[in-house]
Amino acid sequence: MTNDIPGIKKSDVAMIIGSDTSEGHPVIAARFKQAVLEGTLKLIVIDPKEIKMADFAEIYACQRPGTDVAVLNGIMNLILKNGWEDKDFIKERVEPESFEALKAEVANYTPDHVEKISGVPAAKLEAVAELFGKAKAAAVYYTMGITQHTTGVDNVKSVANLQMLCGNMGIPGGGVNPLRGQSNVQGACDMGALPVCYTAYQGVAVEAVQKKMEEFWGTKLSNKVGCTMTVAFDKAYEGEMKAFYIMGENPMISDPDLHHIEHAIDNLEFLVVQDIFLTETAQKADVVLPATTYAEKDGTFSNTERRVQRLFKAV
Repeated sequence: MTNDIPGIKKSDVAMIIGSDTSEGHPVIAARFKQAVLEGTLKLIVIDPKEIKMADFAEIYACQRPGTDVAVLNGIMNLILKNGWEDKDFIKERVEPESFEALKAEVANYTPDHVEKISGVPAAKLEAVAELFGKAKAAAVYYTMGITQHTTGVDNVKSVANLQMLCGNMGIPGGGVNPLRGQSNVQGACDMGALPVCYTAYQGVAVEAVQKKMEEFWGTKLSNKVGCTMTVAFDKAYEGEMKAFYIMGENPMISDPDLHHIEHAIDNLEFLVVQDIFLTETAQKADVVLPATTYAEKDGTFSNTERRVQRLFKAV
């Protein structure tokens, strides 16, 4: 999250997309509901399913699965058409070439065109764009509904583009706010459990960063970016990768293309899974190793707003 959870009270408008917040993040959902009932927040819910949060929404838009980019681009099309974009933010903080490229791209996503793609009525899209575009502080909240998807990267880029277009970055009550799916996934990313960076998101391919980390750790490091999970499974599918060690992850459930994942796993020569449950992925493993639960270790958890919380072993 670029903003914090209490910042919900500082938003005029909040858009929830790809998140069944009441079920997945009930504490945060309660904050949304409270703000709506107090009259300080207007809620936009965009989801293929009419989730519980839709009962509290000013506008609920039901799109076809897989059409999130079209809907978000359509909103940006209308914001630009009506002059609701934050011109000062764009002038000061957005590269002109990038802005022109965005304008050219979203120009194709007229309300009628978006309706044909997504099923969201043109009039409803216009209402969403007006409510969001005219807000002084508008936030976007999303979860795995738009990330665990074959177009997940494009979905998140579209959310970021929308927020920069409206000047909703770096302000109270704004921001791009993913509600993280696991209890310490934020902490794992902060620590550097990503193929493209070291701790604190310092790029692997940046020479100055590489030298600093080599000096700190006292060893020679590669400047080659590692494989993402998607690329790794593609390589397993093609037979280029022969063995996996999977910890605390269940790709047989979490990946959007399960047939592809199953074939990739079956193609491995050796699979180790370390988990506290015998997951669908673990059932395919050659070796299953035990893991410790949160109650069996000391450490920290970083929650979805990047707040570090101390943890003490109880067992």
